[in-house]
Amino acid sequence: MPDVPEPVVKLVRWSTEPAAVQILRSTAAAVLAYAAARGLLPQPAPLTAPLTALLVVQVTLYATLTTGIQRVNAVVIGVVIATVFSSLVGLRWWSLGMIILTGLLVGRLVRVGEFVIEVAISAMLVLGVTRVASTAWDRIWETLIGAAVGLLFNLLFAPPVWVQSAGGSIEHLARRMGGLVRDIGGELGGHLPVERAAARLHEARRMDHAIVEVDASLRQAEDSLRWNPRVREGALSRIVLRTGLDTLEICAVVVRVLFRTLTDLAKQRTEEELFPEELFPADVAAELEELFGHVAHAIENFAVLITTQVAANAESAEERLGKALTESRRCRDRAADLLLAGVQRHPRQWQLHGSLLAEVDRILDELAVEKRSERLVEELDRYSSEMSERYPRLELLRRRLSARGVYRRGGEAPVRDAFR
Repeated sequence: MPDVPEPVVKLVRWSTEPAAVQILRSTAAAVLAYAAARGLLPQPAPLTAPLTALLVVQVTLYATLTTGIQRVNAVVIGVVIATVFSSLVGLRWWSLGMIILTGLLVGRLVRVGEFVIEVAISAMLVLGVTRVASTAWDRIWETLIGAAVGLLFNLLFAPPVWVQSAGGSIEHLARRMGGLVRDIGGELGGHLPVERAAARLHEARRMDHAIVEVDASLRQAEDSLRWNPRVREGALSRIVLRTGLDTLEICAVVVRVLFRTLTDLAKQRTEEELFPEELFPADVAAELEELFGHVAHAIENFAVLITTQVAANAESAEERLGKALTESRRCRDRAADLLLAGVQRHPRQWQLHGSLLAEVDRILDELAVEKRSERLVEELDRYSSEMSERYPRLELLRRRLSARGVYRRGGEAPVRDAFR
């Protein structure tokens, strides 16, 4: 089989990503809106229709259905404002400023939510093509046609699901966190300067920014799962990813505190010169390095577990996570014995050594498979209760359909099989 060039491989890989799919969907919706407006209206170039379609076609079906009306209102209001200005003053530098100011003020008054800026954008763009349509009704009809095409396009062709992208972000966060823990563990056996320990602490603090980015990616994935006909067990997928990210966020906080403890130990060593050359004795440092390696491995495997949606792969990831946690606890106990002996020789360090072990225990406790299962059950029960209270009839119908599906599959439990 001939080798495929690397640019071709990258192009094929990119074409299957949600971002590429969304670009193609937006382009197709805009072209269809323009063609529909050309067929229904006498205007030679109804550019407002594709403009509206681009604004209405959202990344997710949930966003389209929940914010489509607000977007349509924002665009229509902007078109009306542009029509008034074009008939009175035309396009001038000062009229452009006035139309933006008016659009923002009117958008606030009519309460179009987060799409206030789109009132001004629509008015400004339509003012630029003021000669295309001669009356306000022409532009409003173009807007409605574009909005209708955008809504129908998302209903007929469901938007892409962003779960894989969110899962990749979660795994990248876990690898970054695990890499920090593994790196600091490898530095405990040598002379760890205070400056180096403080730099590692600063790196751990910067993970907050990565968590914010992952949270935004996960929110997009959650919206893509809502009301999407291509997705089964969408609520379960959302809960699995959300609870997993919450666990990793807690671990990130504990890792930051752990690095702070190591920085304080480095400062105390420098001030008291207990170990001028090393932060810990050689045997303690070797045990802690192995412990941190297992903890890093557990963090990374936890991310793989929560982002795996195939039962066989999930079972394998759970086994690797369980093994990493078991090895971590064994190393932790051995390190505790060695640290206890050291504390007996230098009692003033017992607080920091105890804090070091307590922080490792917190990470292992958060990653435990049993605790994760309990958290999932709690979140699923809470979600079911909220849905039952909010939509009692819809929830009853969903349970009946789910019961029939389970009965036809021979009583299998989809939750357990799909996400272990």
